[in-house]
Amino acid sequence: MSAIRLLVLGAVRRHGRAHGYQVRADLEMWGAHEWSSAKPGSIYHALKSMARQGLMVGHETAPSEAGGPPRTEYELTQEGETEFLALLRAALTSTAPQLDVLTAGIGFLTDLPRSEAVSLLRQRVSALEAWRADIRARWTPPEGADWGHIAEIGGMWEHQAESGERWTRGLIARLEAGEYVMAGE
Repeated sequence: MSAIRLLVLGAVRRHGRAHGYQVRADLEMWGAHEWSSAKPGSIYHALKSMARQGLMVGHETAPSEAGGPPRTEYELTQEGETEFLALLRAALTSTAPQLDVLTAGIGFLTDLPRSEAVSLLRQRVSALEAWRADIRARWTPPEGADWGHIAEIGGMWEHQAESGERWTRGLIARLEAGEYVMAGE
């Protein structure tokens, strides 16, 4: 899954209608250019591409008062709304080693009802537990075997899974305690 797709859909959705510069400014304010592929060119490309795919519709606006060309403001279609929610749900259950997708999902966490967000995060914990068990089964040297420094790979992955579980359980606890205003509240 692409973090840029989720980020651009979510930024447009938050505005209702937004032009590329607004989306870019939002994502830069969130620091997305540092932890994802959300660079200016990829943002504008994503907007145009998703408009061609029917996930957004573009509206031409009047030329800029500063003398610039007309801007295109984008708005999600029903298909875009469906895609956004599907990507958000997938992001919140992600166990991928790259954190850009999960980070994008956390950025839009409050766009879901509390109970759904908690349920998705519990799925993530279960997937991380399964990943950790798989790592132990496949990356623990058998008795008497010496994998040398290669065994550190399994240790690193196991540590990543454990820390992901711990962080996700903490977020679940904060949500269950009423932290943040969620969709529908």
